[in-house]
Amino acid sequence: MSTEKKIRVGILGASGYTGADLVRLLVVHPNVEIALLTAERKAGLPISEVFPHLVGLDLPGLISINEIEWPAVELDVVFCALPHATSQEVIKGLLHATNHSLLDELIIETVGDQASAIKGDVKIVDLSADFRLRDTNTYAQWYGREHQATEIQKRAVYGLPEIYREQIKEADLVACPGCYPTAALLALVPLLKAGLISAEDIIIDAKSGVSGAGRSLKESNLFVEVAEAMHPYGVGHHRHMPEIEQELSVANGENVKISFTPHLVPMNRGELETIYVKLKDDETADSLKTTLMKQYADEQFVTVLDGSTMPATRMVRGSNNCVLNVFPDRIDGRAIVVAAIDNLVKGSSGQAIQNMNLMLGLDENTGLMQAPMFP
Repeated sequence: MSTEKKIRVGILGASGYTGADLVRLLVVHPNVEIALLTAERKAGLPISEVFPHLVGLDLPGLISINEIEWPAVELDVVFCALPHATSQEVIKGLLHATNHSLLDELIIETVGDQASAIKGDVKIVDLSADFRLRDTNTYAQWYGREHQATEIQKRAVYGLPEIYREQIKEADLVACPGCYPTAALLALVPLLKAGLISAEDIIIDAKSGVSGAGRSLKESNLFVEVAEAMHPYGVGHHRHMPEIEQELSVANGENVKISFTPHLVPMNRGELETIYVKLKDDETADSLKTTLMKQYADEQFVTVLDGSTMPATRMVRGSNNCVLNVFPDRIDGRAIVVAAIDNLVKGSSGQAIQNMNLMLGLDENTGLMQAPMFP
């Protein structure tokens, strides 16, 4: 794709944490012009009033989605950073309003779980959970309402670039993974595909910064509720569980059920997952690590650490990076895989831009080469 003309990008839901990070990253993307920003409760305000750290940037003002003049706004890419259950209806409306050719091609039989792309229309990158689950009945079970765009769901590509790169390149609609699934799947998919670990008794102990709970006002997110403390939530029924199981089942060839417990920790951003697995046959922690090193040897954003270096959130803060390592468990026949990401970047906005780059034929790392922040 020619980069002489700027790619016109719209961000729906720009007043949340993921929206803010999309802006932060996209303003330094050499091929992008941010042409549209929406925020329902903050409509009419400049984004610098919502996020003072963005002051001084030449950005459009925030408007309501209902104020968008489709298709006159002429966007090339739309990032949908809206709440779950909202994205599906907004995206369905966007496709109709722009006479998107995807609607005309929905009757084409898909190949496997993915379909051939339709060229020449606005690309959509959805950061909500609305198009991540291929089975809309599973979506209804976990999100408490029927899916409102089942015909579009069939054409969504799961947006984990290190696993689905070729499908993403041909997609019109990409569903970005959740932050917890991103770290878990990067750690586990290659090991299950290679048959090195058992699909049974996978235990994922996950911890995330408070930004992972969103920006809406909640008593449980107040400073005195989260500072100097750590607590689990969604125990036994967190909505990322079916998403992780979906992709691990694809890698395994048979259904996988996991034990997954997330925790909220008193930091702004960052995510660490400690994953306990059962080894197959004569496999060891070293053989698991060797497999991960081979899998990610040519990957820009995933690094398997040397020796016994422990992944930590401070290694990835503000970056699109994921760091991994594998350690032997003192229980025979088991190993421990540790993964760290920034939940707002590789776990959300950065990965969304990585997907956009692939969809548009740009270098995958464009606009994403920020080194991690420390301290």
